[in-house]
Amino acid sequence: MAAKWTPESWRSHKGIQMPFYRDAEALASVESQLSQFPPLVFAGEARHLKADLAKVSAGEAFLLQGGDCAESFAEFHPNNIRDTFRVLLQMAVVLTFASKLPVVKVGRMAGQFAKPRSADTETIGGVELPSYRGDNVNDIAFTAEAREPDPSRMVRAYNQSAATLNLLRAFSTGGYASLDRVHGWMLDFMGRSPWAAKFEAMADQIGQALDFMRACGLDADTVPQLGGTSFYTSHEALLLPFEQALTRQDSLTGDWYDTSAHMLWIGDRTRFEGSAHVEYLRGIGNPIGMKCGPSLEPDALIRLLDVLNPSREAGRITLITRYGHDKIEAGLPKLVRAVLREGHPVVWSCDPMHGNVIKAANGYKTRPFDRILAEVRGFFAVHRAEGSFGGGIHAEMTGQNVTECTGGAVAITDEGLADRYHTHCDPRLNAAQSLELAFLLAEMLNEELKERRAAA
Repeated sequence: MAAKWTPESWRSHKGIQMPFYRDAEALASVESQLSQFPPLVFAGEARHLKADLAKVSAGEAFLLQGGDCAESFAEFHPNNIRDTFRVLLQMAVVLTFASKLPVVKVGRMAGQFAKPRSADTETIGGVELPSYRGDNVNDIAFTAEAREPDPSRMVRAYNQSAATLNLLRAFSTGGYASLDRVHGWMLDFMGRSPWAAKFEAMADQIGQALDFMRACGLDADTVPQLGGTSFYTSHEALLLPFEQALTRQDSLTGDWYDTSAHMLWIGDRTRFEGSAHVEYLRGIGNPIGMKCGPSLEPDALIRLLDVLNPSREAGRITLITRYGHDKIEAGLPKLVRAVLREGHPVVWSCDPMHGNVIKAANGYKTRPFDRILAEVRGFFAVHRAEGSFGGGIHAEMTGQNVTECTGGAVAITDEGLADRYHTHCDPRLNAAQSLELAFLLAEMLNEELKERRAAA
């Protein structure tokens, strides 16, 4: 794709947010081992996702991207994978039913282990140790041994990702995602949510439509889309030794692909010009995302787009905005105008999570639901005003009944955060809050689509 690019050319660029491994031989051995492992995803699947995202960039589909803040080895369980998957299915059905647009489903799953940190070390009780950087780097336990970066953890992350992908593929194509099961996607504990009844009513309408279609001779056997769904995986391409080891050359096209996930993204801290992460991602054929926050100026964004997508291929780039509820309407318009002016085809997606972290009075890090919702509203307001399409949502969420984000119809309070605060990193929306966000998001999307149709 790019001149003078190789899978290892990132090593001559400035790399940050990556661990230092004391045992270079152990690191080299793990990299060699991983390079011989089978790919986790295939180039053709990545191309299919790119084609789906091209429809989003044209305003003909919507992107739903969600999952764990950081996957962990300790919470690896098929029930956790299933529950997050089915909440994403619920959210997608709500969005499709309301907007009449297909929804592209991308999970922050099967590889979302590494996390950027604001400092290389942290101090507790006068003891300073390396920061926790995700389970594929070190352990969350606050001991010198646990915090030492261990390259062998990358092998464990690969194996867990492979098992997760295997289960996700079974769920998405083996009947679990069939629309006939839409009533069965409701998690038991969500019956207490006011939005659960609204979902059940919508599911009844879908069931009636399916009954009518069956009477007309249309069912999952004749229309495969009714019996399964496409589901893709993504994670932040932060730990570049791991990503390089999973980079493969496609036998059909000769292009290079990162086979660790269908989609990779560059974080807000690592998307500076000339970074090792930009250098790596510019050369792979996968669709890629880039986080955009208040520090990103329009000229720098355009230069990065020219590097990452010089051929201006639709579906290649997703810009994931993360400003904070009180900054998005002031900061986002200048980026939107610059992209429209330069004619870059991008997917605009809203991450309403990362700019809205606060510390509760009891010391827990949380994200108030009203701030999350306010940022989403601001995102759509900007795109309506600028004549562009707000085409996606990027949420940190889980199918577990956690208490990590305050507010929502389930009314989690600061005092209630301690009940089930399980995250290894940042606070996540629980299943009920995620479903509520989907219904409110559907209303906003409908408003945007009405204005687009009126303008046309």
